[in-house]
Amino acid sequence: TQQMFDARNMMTACDPRRGRYLTVAGVFRGKMSTKEVDEQMLAIQQKNSNYFVDWIPHNVKVAVCDIPPRGLRMASTFIGNNTAIQEIFRRVGEQFSLMFRRKAFLHWYTGEGMDEMEFTEAENNLNDLVSEYQQYQDATVDQDWEAEDEEEEGPSPVATTKVKSRTEVKLETVTETSKEVVAQQ
Repeated sequence: TQQMFDARNMMTACDPRRGRYLTVAGVFRGKMSTKEVDEQMLAIQQKNSNYFVDWIPHNVKVAVCDIPPRGLRMASTFIGNNTAIQEIFRRVGEQFSLMFRRKAFLHWYTGEGMDEMEFTEAENNLNDLVSEYQQYQDATVDQDWEAEDEEEEGPSPVATTKVKSRTEVKLETVTETSKEVVAQQ
């Protein structure tokens, strides 16, 4: 389980230690104790609590399937929503901006019916996403949140939400068992 959180095992070139996990899901395959998996995930979350946001309760999910992948005794898959992904988004956004300013390759897209405004809008959406991840990284349990989409809600006073801190950590385990049936002919 510790290897799942290691930056060298990530499929992106960002270090999750530079951000905070919003949510985590682990899928384990093979003969193993669900209790042991729960204990390991809980231990990692408690040991590295500063890498997890404290305002999302029960943000770790675990699933266990007792059938291992072919050729292996056990395997695990890790999916994490970490605020460090903003590094990748920033880098892609900077590269896009350089190319878009020079209008590099733009004719290929406009020739197929796209409008330049769509690229500007996509760039703005990416910048908004980076800002949102930065807010989530800096957020604390007692922080007040302003309503972001006033046009959807109409004019209203500032909406605030308080999240209560929880010291308990709940892991939800889903166990899947299946039998392989081989038909003899």
